[in-house]
This record gives sequence, structure tokens and C-alpha cells, in this order.
Amino acid sequence: MRKHPAGAAGDPEPEELVLSPSEAAAHDSATRIAGNGVMRTQKALASIVLGFELIIVVLIGLTLFGLSALEPRELGLYIGGALALVTIVGLALMRVGRAGIITGWVLHVLMLATGFLVPMAFFVGGIFTALWIYCMVKGAKIDRDRVAWLSGQ
Repeated sequence: MRKHPAGAAGDPEPEELVLSPSEAAAHDSATRIAGNGVMRTQKALASIVLGFELIIVVLIGLTLFGLSALEPRELGLYIGGALALVTIVGLALMRVGRAGIITGWVLHVLMLATGFLVPMAFFVGGIFTALWIYCMVKGAKIDRDRVAWLSGQ
């Protein structure tokens, strides 16, 4: 990342961070998704995890279909589609209070439940649930620290 001085060479003013166009676009997009023009780290991290998880739940549905884990076979596709729909709803609700976070927790329970149909889904669901928990805890801590820092200014 490039920095350029805000004042003259002897000035004690802090340096201003200059973002590249792609970095600025990513920052603006994440800020819009988080809502209200205020970046909420917990919600931003939750959106990232759910975005990656969307791919995984579709793959779980395709695995259920391909292995003929259910009868009729197409039921696996319906389960994968339903999980994908819950993921998309969670992403859409991320801007509405805590609804997106709660939907994310529901998705993780449902994703872990697919492990009863395909045991490897316990492993994949466990990894994503651990990532989700980590992002929820760390994101909340970062948000609390930011509020404390802003109130001290």
C-alpha cells in the first residue's frame, strides 16, 4: 500500500493512506453491504463466510444427488437448493438488524444435519461452523473495540 505525506517533510501530521481503485471499490462495496455507511466487521465477516458457504451447500446437494443418498435421487438437489436459498436469504438479511446473523446460525445447524446423510458433511460443516464462530467472536470484539476507540476521541 502506498502512503504519501499529508504535510511538509518536517510536519508531525500523520500520513494519509491512499487506496488503489480496486481497494477503494472493495471498501465501498463492503461498507454498502454492512449498511448505514458504517462498516460492521461482524456482519462483513459473516457475509464473507456465507458467500463461500453458498458454493459448499450447492456441492453438498450435488453430492447427495450423485451418491443417490436419498430416494428419490432428486431429493438431494432439493436439499442443496433449499440450503442455497437459506444462504441467500441470510446474505440479504445481513443489513436488517441481527436477522442475517440468526439465519446464518440456522444454516449451520442445517448444514451439520446433512452429515447424517453424507458423513463427510460433518467434517465440512464443522470447518465452516468453526470459521463462523471465530468470525462472530472476533468481529464482535473488533466492533466493540472500535466503538470504545471512537468514544475516546
